Amino acid sequence: MTIQKKWLVLVDGSERSIRTVNYVKDFMPVDENTRIVLFHVFSGLPEEYRKLEKDPSCVSTLGQLKNREMEQMREILAYIEQAKKILTTGEFPETSVEIKFHSLEMGVARDIIEEAKKGYSAVFLRRRGMGGLKSVILGSVAVKLLQSLTFVPIVIVGQVPPVKKILLAVDASPSSMKAVDFVAALLGGHGYEICIFHAIVGLSAIKFELPEGDEPDSPEIKIPDNCIGVFKSKTVQLFQVIKEKLLTSGFEPKKISEKIITGAHDRADAVIREAESGGYGTIVVGRRGLSKVEAFFMGRIGHQVVYGGKKFTVWVV
Repeated sequence: MTIQKKWLVLVDGSERSIRTVNYVKDFMPVDENTRIVLFHVFSGLPEEYRKLEKDPSCVSTLGQLKNREMEQMREILAYIEQAKKILTTGEFPETSVEIKFHSLEMGVARDIIEEAKKGYSAVFLRRRGMGGLKSVILGSVAVKLLQSLTFVPIVIVGQVPPVKKILLAVDASPSSMKAVDFVAALLGGHGYEICIFHAIVGLSAIKFELPEGDEPDSPEIKIPDNCIGVFKSKTVQLFQVIKEKLLTSGFEPKKISEKIITGAHDRADAVIREAESGGYGTIVVGRRGLSKVEAFFMGRIGHQVVYGGKKFTVWVV
């Protein structure tokens, strides 16, 4: 499987956004087919203020606002040039990095979504920023991006240094296998270390709907060892398929590990705990899991990993 390496990197003028650029420089593989677009949505002067020029009493004020707008534009352009220099002083050739300074049209999130439709293989963004992207992850822009960018993988860059160790959290869902194929095609043959991980939840994690006010009075159900063995056997078979994909793409056998845990109370929490204990910097999850519950929003597990694993870089595929 080949993949077009065209990355949309969102930059907003913040120091955190520069860290996103550094993640691309330090973590992502480089070849002659790689193309990076540094994309900024410039809000500028609100349209209602521009209409003030028709009022003679507001000419002076409008002139000051326009001067400030031009000053801000120069600062942002200098910032984006700095971001480009970070990439080109690394291994990325000058011709592979493009700057797109986009004047706001429909809204920050909607303009990003429209740009993302132009053949990108991934969108990179920071959890928090400034200006139009100030509320990424916690606010409306982030929600719109996570809900709407279903057609392209999203890379949400965290604080952990970009070590080349990847935790690939999987199940048997089509979305999860799509994430496997994406990682294999993008990173295979570049020396990355990867762990294939799956958490089998215990019965305590299963919530049955009860009438309001009712409390369960039945004893806790225990899963017998032979049933756990069935789950493990199916997961081992899944791991064999995934490992073969990784090996075929160029991952080294000695750099591929596997881990299954049982009795997890919460699958997303298990993923985050494994990333912490294993020294991983990047977590990869599928957008949607197997169950109907996990198909809600961007997938319950992926959603919880994004929010719970704040310090990690999370790929949602």
